[in-house]
Order: sequence, then structure tokens, then C-alpha cells
Amino acid sequence: MNISYLPALAILSVTGLSACSEKAADSVENAGSAIGNDVSGAADRAGDRIDNGLDDAGRAIDNGVDRIGAATDNAAREAGREAREARRDAGAAMERAGNDMQR
Repeated sequence: MNISYLPALAILSVTGLSACSEKAADSVENAGSAIGNDVSGAADRAGDRIDNGLDDAGRAIDNGVDRIGAATDNAAREAGREAREARRDAGAAMERAGNDMQR
């Protein structure tokens, strides 16, 4: 009689192992999906940070170019003022020299 129980016990054991294997496979699949989602999320966040960094760098470059342009304009205006002043000074000096020669 013990022999007739062995096939039934073997079938139950295989069924139990099969169920455990299915649960283990589901757990592994869920863990793999979670890891994939984490990696995907991290990659998306890294991409967003890179995009934001590039945007910030572009704005900084634009601001720098604007400041350089403004400084160049200011320097050109100042150079023009200095040139006009030097011309007036030279004219005044020539006029004084001419007056001195007439005396």
C-alpha cells in the first residue's frame, strides 16, 4: 500500500515545485521590471539634467555675449569722446601756437 502512495506523493511534489517555480519566476520578473523602471527613470532624470545644464550654459553664453557687446559699445563711445577731446586739445594747442607766432 505504501507503493500506491508514492506516485500520488510524487505528483503532489512536482505540482508544488511547479507552483513555487512559477512564483519564483513571477518574483524574478517583477524584480526585473522594477530594476528596468529604475534604470529608465534614472536615465530620464539624467537626460533632463543634461538638457537643463545645456540650457543654463546657453543662457550664460548669451548673457556673456550681451555684456561683451555692451562693453564694446561703451568702449567705442568712450574712444569717440576721447578722440573729440584730443582733437579739441590739438586744435587749441595749434591756435595758441599760431597766436604765439604772431606776437
